[in-house]
Formats: sequence, structure tokens, C-alpha cells
Amino acid sequence: MMQHLNRRGFLKGLLGTGAFVLGVPLLGTPRLVLADGEDEVVFRPDLFVAIEASGAVRIIAHRSEMGTGIRSTLPAVLADELEADWARVVIEQAPGDAAYGSQNTDGSRSIRNFYQTMRTAGATARTMLEAAAAQTWEVEADSCRAELHEVVHAASGRRLGFGALVALAATLAVPEPASLRFKKPAERRYVGKSFKSFDVEDMVRGTAQYGLDVRREGMLYAVVARCPVYGGTLKSVDDSKARALAGVVDVRTIPDFVPPHAFQALGGVAVLATSTWAALEGRRRLVLEWDEGAQADFDSDSYAEELLKIARAPARVVREDGDVDAALAAAETVLEADYQLPFLAHAPMEPPCAVAEVSETGCEVWAPTQNPQAAQDTLAAVLEMPKEQVLVHVTLLGGGFGRKSKPDMICEAALLSRMAGKPVQVVWTREDDIRHDYYHAAAAVHMEAGLDSEGNVQALLMRSAFPTIASTFVPGLPIAQSFELMMGMTDLPWQVPNLRCESGEVAPPFRIGWLRSVCNIFHAFAGCVFVDELATTTGQDPVAFALKLLGEDRVLDLTGVDYPNYGVSLEDFPIETGRLRHVIELVAAKGEWGRKLPAGHGLGFAVHRSFLSCIAVVVEVAVDGKKIRIPRVDMAIDCGLVVHPDRVRAQMEGSAVFGASIALSGKISAKNGRIVEGNFDTYPVVRMHEAPREINVHMVASEAAPVGVGEPGVPPMAPAIVNALFAATGKRVRRLPILSSPDWKD
Repeated sequence: MMQHLNRRGFLKGLLGTGAFVLGVPLLGTPRLVLADGEDEVVFRPDLFVAIEASGAVRIIAHRSEMGTGIRSTLPAVLADELEADWARVVIEQAPGDAAYGSQNTDGSRSIRNFYQTMRTAGATARTMLEAAAAQTWEVEADSCRAELHEVVHAASGRRLGFGALVALAATLAVPEPASLRFKKPAERRYVGKSFKSFDVEDMVRGTAQYGLDVRREGMLYAVVARCPVYGGTLKSVDDSKARALAGVVDVRTIPDFVPPHAFQALGGVAVLATSTWAALEGRRRLVLEWDEGAQADFDSDSYAEELLKIARAPARVVREDGDVDAALAAAETVLEADYQLPFLAHAPMEPPCAVAEVSETGCEVWAPTQNPQAAQDTLAAVLEMPKEQVLVHVTLLGGGFGRKSKPDMICEAALLSRMAGKPVQVVWTREDDIRHDYYHAAAAVHMEAGLDSEGNVQALLMRSAFPTIASTFVPGLPIAQSFELMMGMTDLPWQVPNLRCESGEVAPPFRIGWLRSVCNIFHAFAGCVFVDELATTTGQDPVAFALKLLGEDRVLDLTGVDYPNYGVSLEDFPIETGRLRHVIELVAAKGEWGRKLPAGHGLGFAVHRSFLSCIAVVVEVAVDGKKIRIPRVDMAIDCGLVVHPDRVRAQMEGSAVFGASIALSGKISAKNGRIVEGNFDTYPVVRMHEAPREINVHMVASEAAPVGVGEPGVPPMAPAIVNALFAATGKRVRRLPILSSPDWKD
């Protein structure tokens, strides 16, 4: 069963009737909270778990569910340590609240950041239940063990269910985390095994609640006409035809954003109506005049050429080993290549939407948000009310990819609700979404290598140019940030005596945002294709060449490099080239690298580390004229401990499809400041006949700390496809997407 828990419901459940709070739960430091009413006793030893006298275990899911399975996986970690029966677990979705720690469900860090937190919560509750049973039976606590929702005393065969122990357990002192006994791998019940996610039946039956499913009494529907050019402002509006339409209730102007943009509403003219059809038709009837502003002449083709020009010129050095200039001058052979990638849109299946209900006492929101705390903070600022008066409920997300961690659409709903005095649901069409996105940066990457007479790389230069995400928060900022450069550039693992990375300065044309795997997309593409080019140019096998370039197994030394390492220390999560070697060897074996193929087929290989995981990919392509099929993909992943194998496999399969879409057809372009693409006819994702037909996922068994899974499968896909195309046809593609690339068409 799934329950959605709001702040009022949380407090009601926490306090009960005439309850007495004995302590305050702090994240990572369990403290006892007792809810003891006349009719129920609830044992809550930690913020994330409560056990009722009925035996039901309630676990808080504080991260957002958008298809990764995180709303089941993290609670399952807790349930495993607790020894709870999964069939008796109730999952409650948390609202936005800083008490839960970070709720920003992006960056492939939910498991990495909260695996130990959930283990600790489960082990704390289990330890206290075992202690309560020991007191009841007057035996040593060490002789009692929790076992599938009961505590068992093996010597006497006595058993007590969790519910029977709640009242006594709630009176015990909370053990210190250092004293807890955690399960050994062989004792795990759910971790490391596949199990059915809580949401799956509701999703299949159509009863799961997504953002677009929310309904409130008296709710109006709203769509917004926004300036087609980013940064443009409204000059005039004639709304008479819209107001004359049956069902249209009002037409309102949303104020223009004030730089820095961050997560503000873009501004525009909203039509509020009693149905989405009336709102959409009313918008169509608006007569609008815009001041299109400074970006009215923006052209993405010209911008791409400017990026390439910047990438070819010396720039800011962000990593340097040895003397690259001297090594290039002394090289027997110097190879150069330039790689170009376009802007990309997120295009989740559920476009942005939100419901807001604003009153004199506060604001309540229902939204498919990846980051409810960011929504809470942004709304508090926009509505000029205390954050404590803003309640953000999290629905299921029909895809996110980073777009729904940005709450601009929630701001629109809240502003319009305050104007209308009623609940308002803001609905974006597909065209709204694609033409007003926070776009993934376009990029140009220049590569150079100096080789000796035996084909060994003695010098390597990588230089990239792209607009930074930080420009969304610091207007006009041209300098790429270290968190972007660490994604496949400053962490190049190759053992080359002379290596330099440089970053060019680029002005942003519109909102730039993070998209699934972020800057790893273009850095991995350039880096992995260039390695393949070096191998084939020197007559070497690409996999063997990559292993040789990787060098001896070692921990990468990044002394002097500004390297954030995805927010964790290099000491705790080092870059170990041996793990990269292992996934290369694993995928080469499982993917049958070098196997005999039919005419027109080719194999491509790529390897990349991102979000602390190591991924290697072998892709088979089949070419018929200009048509491309992908019969088979093999992916090897080392993500540390595999918590939920089925979800890891699903994320890798999804990454293969997502990466294939980027490689084959993903492109956002602009003419006269306007985004050209508007729906899946012009911004296509791969269809069933284009998607990889067979995807094999090979997971490295490991007890290392669990790390990222949702994103790291994406970056190596495009280069592996391009390398496979070269193997099949001898045609090298350096500009994406493939199907519209001059490299492929020529």
C-alpha cells in the first residue's frame, strides 16, 4: 500500500491523540519519538521509520520517484536491516522538508548518500525491538534475533511479533550508531536481490498519481503564452477573443523574470479556464506583441561555429601533466580532431505541470518535482511568505532527467493561484516544454595527440567550449565550473606522460541546465571517439589500445586539480584505473569483442567513469544505406554494491535507449532566436524499431560503497555507436546527431 504523507498528516501520525514527544529525530542521529495515544502506540526510533502496534512498518520515502525505483529501493534498505516483512511495509512520500536532508533527486546520489542512513535507521529499530524482547523474556539481548517481522529466542523457540514489542521498545534508550550490528552480506533479505517495487501495480493499473492527475475542488486549468525568444518581454495583449470563449474564466499576465533567472517563472500571459481545452484554445486566440530583446537574432548554427573557433584556440588550463607543447613538437605523428554536439532538451514523457493552492495562511503545492525543497525555497521568495507556510507534496514523475528539479512551472501555478483566489493547475504542452527548456549545453571539443614511431601516445590535449550551467544563476557567466570539467575531462584516466586540459570561455544564449549525465555527454563522446581514432589510425585493436593507454592499475593522482569528485572526497572514492580495466575486460568478453559479423555490421567500444561508477560498452550496429539499426548492446558496470539488481539493469537499459536517442537524432536548434523543434516529430527519441534490440547488462559483484546508476550508462553510448559505424562503413562521424550530421550524409 502507498500513502502520500503531507506535513499535517505527518504531525498527526507523529503525535497521535494526546501523544507525548520524548525526543526529536535528527537525520543520521536517531532519537526516540513516542506517539502514545489512547488508541495506538507508535514506535518511532528514527525520522524515517515508525512501527505500529498492529505490526505495520511505515517507512518515509524522501526522494522523488521518476522511474528509477528509488521510492522502493531506499525503504527496502531500511526494511532489510530491520528484518521487516516487505508485505507489511507501508511507504509514505515525504513533503519538502529540510529535516530529511537533501531531497534533490538528481546526480545519481540517492543510494550513495542515504544507503548508510537507511541501514542505520533499520538497525536501530531492530536492535531496540530485540532488546525489548530480551527484557520481556528476561534473557540476554545477544540471544535474540529479529527474523521476518518477529523477534526469536532460538534457545527456547519463543517468538514475538514486532507489534507486540512496540510499547516496551518505545521506552528504551536509543543505541549509539557505533554500537549497532549490521547484517553481513549473507544475511541480507532484500539488498542485492530483485524485488517488486511498491509503485508498479498502481502504474500498470493507471491508479498511480502523477502531477497531471491531481485535482482540487474548484480548480482552474492554466496554460501560458511565453515569448518565443528567451529574455523577450510583453509589449501588448488583446485578450478579447480569448475571454469570449466558453470556459475561459480569466486572462492574467505573469511578471517577467528578473536576472539572475534561476528558477523563476519566465513570464507571459496565462489563460485560466474550467478545462485544459478551453485554456489551450483561449491561448490560441490571444493577440500578442513581444519585444524579443537581445536574443532575437540568435542562430544555433552560427553559435556552433563560434564554439568550434573557441575550442581551437588556447584557453584556460585546468589540468596539466608534463610538457604537452614540447612533446607535441617532438612527436613522430600528431593527430587532431574536432567534435561538435548540439543543444539538447529533456523531453520527459510527462511535460512540466503543477497544482498550487495559495491562501492568506500559506501555499500548498502538488507537483512532480525532483527537488521539493528548491520549490519550497523559491515559492517562499516569490510569494514573500515564510518557508514554513509553503507545503510541497511530491507526486510520481513521468520522467525527469533533471528538468523537474527546476520549479519554474510551480512558480507559475502559485502566482496564478494567488491572482485567481482558487487552486490552479498549470499545464505545459510538449511544444511549451521543448521550446522553453533549460537546455543541455551545446559543445565543441578539440583533441590533439602526439605519437612516437611505435604508435604510443606521448602527449594528449583536450580543450572544450560550452556555456556553463552556472550562467542560469550568474547572468552572462562565461567560465565553465570545476563540477562540469570533472565530468570526463579533468579526470581523464589515460597514463600519458604529457597531458593538458583546457576550457574556453563561452557566453550563454538562454537557460542552461543539467540533463541526465550532464557534461559527461560531450566529454565522453570526444574522448572515446578520439581514442578509437588513435587506435584505428595506428592499426591497433581499439580495446587493446584502450587497455594499453590505461596503463598500470593505480589510483589517479589529481594533485593540483580542482576536482570536486561528485561531492565526495577522492580519499573515500578514489579513481581506480583497475576498476576501469575490469569493466573493459568484462564487456569485451561478454560482448564477444572481435566476433565475426555479417557485411554492413560493426562493433564499437567505449569506456567512461561518471558519478563514481565505471561503465564499458560494446555496441553492434547494422547499416543499410543510410539506415542504422542497433542489434545488440553489452554494458558492464561497476557501481559498487548492487542494491537492487533489477533496477540497475533497468537504468542501464534506459541509458542505452537515451544514449541512442542523443547519438542518432537529438538536436535543439534556433533561428531568429526561436527554437525550431516543438514535438517528437522534430525532436525525436528512438522508436521501437530504432532502439537497441538486445541489451545485456553485466554487473560487477562488489562490496564497495554503492555509487551512481541512473546516469553513468548514458555517456559511453554515443561514442560506442559512432565507433561501431566506423567499423561497419569506414565513415567517421564527429558531429552529432548522426542522422543529420554532414559527416554521415556526405
